[in-house]
Amino acid sequence: MTFQLELINWYQNNKRDLPWRHTNDAYTIWLSEIILQQTRVEQGLPYFNSFLENFPTVGDFAAATETRVLKLWQGLGYYSRGRNMHATAQNVVNNFNGMFPTRHDDLIKLKGIGEYTAAAISSFSSGEARAVVDGNVFRVLARYFGIETPINAPAGKKEFFKLANELLYQEDPATYNQSIMEFGAIQCKPKSPNCSICPLNQTCFAFTHHQVNLLPVKLRKAAQKHRYISYFICENDGEVLVHERQAGDIWQHLFDFPSIETVEEINLNSSSFAETVTETFGANAEFIPLVNKRHILTHQIIHIHFFVLNNYIFNIDKQKELNWVSLSRLNELPQPKVIHDFTTEYLLNTEWTN
Repeated sequence: MTFQLELINWYQNNKRDLPWRHTNDAYTIWLSEIILQQTRVEQGLPYFNSFLENFPTVGDFAAATETRVLKLWQGLGYYSRGRNMHATAQNVVNNFNGMFPTRHDDLIKLKGIGEYTAAAISSFSSGEARAVVDGNVFRVLARYFGIETPINAPAGKKEFFKLANELLYQEDPATYNQSIMEFGAIQCKPKSPNCSICPLNQTCFAFTHHQVNLLPVKLRKAAQKHRYISYFICENDGEVLVHERQAGDIWQHLFDFPSIETVEEINLNSSSFAETVTETFGANAEFIPLVNKRHILTHQIIHIHFFVLNNYIFNIDKQKELNWVSLSRLNELPQPKVIHDFTTEYLLNTEWTN
């Protein structure tokens, strides 16, 4: 049996029952593909269900506010992808008569849709003969064929895409694409795959050459940058002061709190931090430590201190990104996950206030 038919046979007997596999609706498949780029199926499924429930059609998605979209996206990270989805939904409504495109050449022009996503949607919705190459496919091909070219190098991507298209099972590209992706997800896993039960183990280069743990090869990423942010919680008559983050940095248009960013970890025993606080929030400002957290992003590690702030001075009229909101309203606003976790743990518990 050929490599392709072995994978399809394995898939038919082992595939997971996932909702987007019961449809060829391009909009539904688009939702699943974008969301699953961010997370594992187990974590992404509730997000997929929530988006489809709130926006049953692309028209519903397009009509939503960005704030609503980002709130539903909250916790997935890479919030630009949520904004790109919103822009794409509006594009489809305005330029495709509300019919989500199924052709690769139309899909690739939409915001937030790259080669992988365009191939996946076109293959799964209309059977277009396009090889779908995600991290799972990279891993299966690297191990089975013994490819040592780094998968995240330009030469590697070119080599793997060429091979993937040569291997594409032309009689049923959609099922083959699903098969190799699923095989990488649950059989040829990144760590500790059970090669003894793999139907391809006798012809797999990595298994027969004892290189399963060495492939695929991936170039090391640049060291993560460390950032140090102190957030200050201001309360007044049951409302808290929130800050809408602006363009040009992480968490664009999400909501956090007034803050100070320092170049290094703060020292509460040092007079310099206290001086910075009074310079920012007024000479009488007092701050009370609440909790410290660490938040890890792809390229950044953010060290966060939360404080209660008293006797502060703000000129709200000159700082349009600041607003007073009730706790119930705050809970409706899209927030970075670390802020949402803090809000849930502390602000919804009135004991934090004086």
